[in-house]
Amino acid sequence: MSDIPTSNPPPSPAAGIIERAKNIILKPKETWAVIDAEPATTQSIYMPYVLVLAAIGPIAQFIGGQVFGYGAFGISFHPPIGTALVSAILSYGLALATTFALALVIDGLAPNFGGQKNQVQALKVAAYSATAGWLAGVFGLIPALAILGLLGLYSLYLLYLGLPILMKVPQDKAMGYTMVVIIVAVVLFLIVGAIVASLTAPSLPDIRM
Repeated sequence: MSDIPTSNPPPSPAAGIIERAKNIILKPKETWAVIDAEPATTQSIYMPYVLVLAAIGPIAQFIGGQVFGYGAFGISFHPPIGTALVSAILSYGLALATTFALALVIDGLAPNFGGQKNQVQALKVAAYSATAGWLAGVFGLIPALAILGLLGLYSLYLLYLGLPILMKVPQDKAMGYTMVVIIVAVVLFLIVGAIVASLTAPSLPDIRM
């Protein structure tokens, strides 16, 4: 009786997310070339990659604030659980929204720098370049290590590499394009922070000595 050949099962969504995140961090140039060529839709980019990675920071900060609290000079406080939960949900929802908003900006600016408009390619850039920042959100689990979240600035380098490849921008204009997109991204980040703070600030924290 001859053996029946079997095919390898397709990778699970979790394995696909891990592999893509690892590759974009460790082999960004090669991975951007792969991302450029692969077919995609808004749904396929968001589900599950963006939906999962964008949740890391809000979940980590929620857990870290409840377990360890925040403090300085011998005083620590634990945000009320209701306030912390609302803040986490808002942060997550706004992260999803700002990713799409940034993609619209990337797409709209492309012709000004000699590039080609393509909303799906722009969303790929916005989503996959954010990988480092989203992964760095895990340091929110231990508030004392939150400073390590600065490692997420590696996302700016990923953005610089991905923009000219996916949006077909000449290399000599890539830096200017990147700087304008970064400015917009910073503005969006500040707006999100202000919205979350304004909606969660009224509750007083649980202060402990």
